[in-house]
Amino acid sequence: MKTLGVSIILPILNEERHLADTVSAILAQEYAGETEVILALGPSIDRTNEIAADLAAADSRIILVSNPTGRTAAGLNAAIAKSQFPIICRIDGHAEINQSYVSDAVRILQEQDAVNVGGVMAAEGRTTFERSVATAMRSKLGVGSSRFHTGGEAGPSDTVYLGTFKKDALLGAGGFDERFTRAQDWELNFRLRSQGGLVWFDPSLKVTYRPRSTLKALAKQYFQYGRWRRAVSRSHKGSVNYRYLAPPTAVLILAASLLGGLFLHPIFYIPLLTYLLAILAGSLLIGRTWKEKIVLPAVLMTMHIVWGIGYLTSPKNLLR
Repeated sequence: MKTLGVSIILPILNEERHLADTVSAILAQEYAGETEVILALGPSIDRTNEIAADLAAADSRIILVSNPTGRTAAGLNAAIAKSQFPIICRIDGHAEINQSYVSDAVRILQEQDAVNVGGVMAAEGRTTFERSVATAMRSKLGVGSSRFHTGGEAGPSDTVYLGTFKKDALLGAGGFDERFTRAQDWELNFRLRSQGGLVWFDPSLKVTYRPRSTLKALAKQYFQYGRWRRAVSRSHKGSVNYRYLAPPTAVLILAASLLGGLFLHPIFYIPLLTYLLAILAGSLLIGRTWKEKIVLPAVLMTMHIVWGIGYLTSPKNLLR
């Protein structure tokens, strides 16, 4: 098996809290081949770019490129354009990988003859709220049956978290679509699969993900998830997965239940009350501490309802 050079690319924006730890984990990789770390720097309003400059000054493997728009897809494409190696490994600025991640990903990529491989988005929080979000994101109650959130058997997949790519396949598909603010991974993987490429999930590839730290930030994130997932559905008609229709369907049912109970008859409250009881019971079941059990209902309802509202209100001209 060939030991190929790997370009590790990161789109960076306002990552002051996590960037040093993220890059430190990347530089500690136990990989026999050559590596480079390319940071695509957006217009951060904190000390992110200063920290990046210090990191680059301390290690010649770190390369900085400019991403004036701050958009993730544009930053990724800028980093790919600067890369020199045949394997592209995408990492986020608030994620951490273990020491064997790159070597494992390259090995699996070659063994499966895949164009992209990825694994589990292993959410871990530091505060009570972040830990509650992490618990929700790693549960079927929070995110359904998505393997890259909850784990599962290795095999072909619609999409994977982040991803390690064959560069020629990535470029052959046209790179990341810069029209997409969110869901650019899902959209790219759809194009890779449409061209006959294999996208492979392997649960041994775990990436530590740091969740949003406030309910407002979580709501903004999931609203964007919902509206951009619908943009993918519009752009690629064959990409509709019925799992993604669950949140908007639930929003419609809950809204009808609330309005029916208010204006017609209290019996119409039954779906809404059933949902609320399920959320409360589920929170008690999956919460690891009493603090989590108290916070989880707000987290879960935000993830479900705001995602659904984002999907339902996604404008048709979003991609323009």
